[in-house]
Amino acid sequence: MSRLIRMFAIVIAVGSFVMGVATAAPEPVKTLEIGARAPDFALPGVDGKTHKLAEYGQAKVLVLVFTCNHCPTAQAYEDRIAKLAADYKDRGVALVAISPNDPNAVRLDELGYTDVSDSLEDMKIRAKDRKFKFPYLYDGDTQTVSKAYGPVATPHVFVFDAERMLRYVGRVDDNERDPNAVKSPDAKNAIEAVLAGKPVPVPTTKVVGCSVKWSDKRDSAKQAMEQWAQEPVTSSTIDLDAVKTLLKNDSDKLRVLNIWSLHCPPCVVEFPSLVEINRMYRGRPFEMVTLCIDGLTGRGKAHQFLRSKEASFTNYMYNGDTTALIAAVDPTWPAVIPYTLVIKPGGEVLHKHVGVIDPLAMKKVIVEYLGRTYK
Repeated sequence: MSRLIRMFAIVIAVGSFVMGVATAAPEPVKTLEIGARAPDFALPGVDGKTHKLAEYGQAKVLVLVFTCNHCPTAQAYEDRIAKLAADYKDRGVALVAISPNDPNAVRLDELGYTDVSDSLEDMKIRAKDRKFKFPYLYDGDTQTVSKAYGPVATPHVFVFDAERMLRYVGRVDDNERDPNAVKSPDAKNAIEAVLAGKPVPVPTTKVVGCSVKWSDKRDSAKQAMEQWAQEPVTSSTIDLDAVKTLLKNDSDKLRVLNIWSLHCPPCVVEFPSLVEINRMYRGRPFEMVTLCIDGLTGRGKAHQFLRSKEASFTNYMYNGDTTALIAAVDPTWPAVIPYTLVIKPGGEVLHKHVGVIDPLAMKKVIVEYLGRTYK
């Protein structure tokens, strides 16, 4: 009996140890302290090259900005970061931006203010769109460099002197929403002080922005996908008059209307993109609406398809004359499907597209209307 008890105790102990390992919280990332030396790095950039700390050895001041694509706060500061780089380029200051985020740890519903996520390929798109003239480096795979520096949010600024000793760490300035209302340009003040060989007046400030997406947040992104997959998928019939009302868009939301058929291969191909777009922007004044033109006889199969694609948005099955539908939707429409309209509140068509949408182009249309920042 005693032997069985001892074996049982061992099993319990081992089980507790395994559970402890599995549920242990990740170690907190510590932000580099003032006076610390800049950790070395070698990271890929949007220019296709690997950039190392040593290549900025001649700079009197090195400014590292940990930022990213998707964060509204980071986007609000893009112009100001670019201006810092341009204003101080000829004064011996090198500015380098680093994205610390693991793109697989970013939930789709965290992308409501952007058209791209935080992968290296997406960073290349953002850098081209925004005409970045400073290095933009990716650390999302291992996050080793980011953990060595310890940014807590995006953007997070680190200013180093000629000896690569940290002299300032914190925010860009004190007003995210309005660059014209800034009272304390902290990063600029720090750069000026270091160039002048003087102490930085305020060496540390608290940062405001999106939390860094460390790899341990991948589970959250996975769980979100699993939860969305369980959402109910519904569909209802709609007649021509109701379609006309739909086109008027008396709501306060930007409406994407996609007209499709189960018998249309391109319609089937593009559907996952509609689901992704909906998950990205539905937390804002936005709604996705689909209109199937297969008639009531095809409703069963169409609804089954919607369920398989996890289309948990507004879905209609058109019950009426197709010719009249074409005239009501857009007399210039050549009746080719899929056909997608982006309709502003009040009924103005912001964008229309015949055929399979380019997801990136559609996201750009949507986010430019909704806005990229909290302002």
